[in-house]
Parts: sequence; structure tokens; C-alpha cells
Amino acid sequence: MTEPYTSETAPAEQPVESDPTAANIAALGETAPPNGGTSRIHCLTIIGQVEGHMVLPPQNKTTKYEHVIPQLVAIEQSEQVEGLLLVLNTVGGDVEAGLAIAEMVASLTKPTVSLVLGGGHSIGVPIAVSADYSFIAETASMTIHPIRLTGMVIGVPQSFEYLERMQERVTKFVVEHSRIEEEVFRELMLNTGEMARDIGTTVVGKDAVRYGLVDAVGGLGEAMAKLTAFIDQRKAASEETKVLQ
Repeated sequence: MTEPYTSETAPAEQPVESDPTAANIAALGETAPPNGGTSRIHCLTIIGQVEGHMVLPPQNKTTKYEHVIPQLVAIEQSEQVEGLLLVLNTVGGDVEAGLAIAEMVASLTKPTVSLVLGGGHSIGVPIAVSADYSFIAETASMTIHPIRLTGMVIGVPQSFEYLERMQERVTKFVVEHSRIEEEVFRELMLNTGEMARDIGTTVVGKDAVRYGLVDAVGGLGEAMAKLTAFIDQRKAASEETKVLQ
């Protein structure tokens, strides 16, 4: 006669080991840490809203800059990672956090390629152009508009001056890291005829390339091919330098 199956006679559950890959996806949106994978190309995603010094509500899809900055440092230090693929689908967000990410990407010594999918709006524009070469999907869009200030404004003249300086920083960065002329960028930014309730311009796919904001229209295949070519060129130049020495 067999004993009844109870909680006492049931086999003890084995502890489930935490999956580092799953944990990394949940925390950072990455399949592997920059220095822990076998691929020579690391993919970094900028999605949703770029979160800065203020924590956004939990229902918001965000990219936290305090997660991105250490990843960029690890990418620069890693011997395994030879190039960075930056994928964007963002509505924008914190201006200073976005500029910090853009400056970090632009200062990497390793080849970088960006790909705008869906949208690379607002502060996503400087991040997109910070790479060595940029792509945009044919149906993707980018919105260019003046910097907005949210929350309570205590000193109007001082706040206006701060916004002006911040806008100059964004404009200078975009112009220096793309082929767009400053006059054209300012014209798109201050356009009042396209958006019924706001100032600015939305450019789609080929228009972003035509203005010189993005280098080419393309998708993942084109972006990977370009980044691979950059990596191979860097390797060839490094080997040539070693031979000359």
C-alpha cells in the first residue's frame, strides 16, 4: 500500500539558479555584459525615454543613463569588444543625460554605428549622430524642436538664458557630428508651419539623409556591414603600424 502524496513526502524543490543573461536583459536590455560575451560587436539600445536625474513613473519605458554610462566605459576597456552598434527608438527625454550619452559615444576610440528604428526624437538626435556613421530606417522619423522646460519656473530671465545656452550646446554638437548646416538645423528646429500645436519639424527616412542629419537609409544588415568594415579597417591600420615600427 502506497503512502499518500503529501507536502512531506513530495521531493524537495531544487533551488533555481538565477540566470545572469535573463537578469541582464531585465536590468539593462542587453543579452550579455560588454566584457562577458564572445561577439566582437556590442549592441546598445536607447529606447523609450532617456531618464536623467528624475526617476520616471514605473509604467514608462525608459533608458537610464546611469546604466548606459558604465556600459560605454566597459566597452572602451574590453579587449573582446571591437565595435559598438547603437540602436535607437526613443522619444527623447532628459537633455543633459542625453548629451552625456552622446558625448561618451563620440569619444569612444572604437568604431561606432547608429541605427534609428521607429524614432530618434528630441535629444535622441544628438545621440544618433554621435556615432561614426548613422543609419535610419526608411519609415523611421526624427523630431527636431527647441528645448522645453518642465516644472516650476522661479526666475524667468535666468531660466530663459539657461535654455538658450543648453540649446546652443545641442545645436553645436549636432552640427559638428553630422553633415547638416547650422542654418538648416535652426530652420527645422524653429519651424512653425508643420506642427499645429508645437514648434519644430519631423523628418522621415530619406529626408533626414537629404538634410545631412543622418548618413544613409538602411536597416540592421547595412548597419552591421558598415560596422564590420570599420572594424576591419581599424585592424588593418593597426597591423600596418606594427609592421612600420
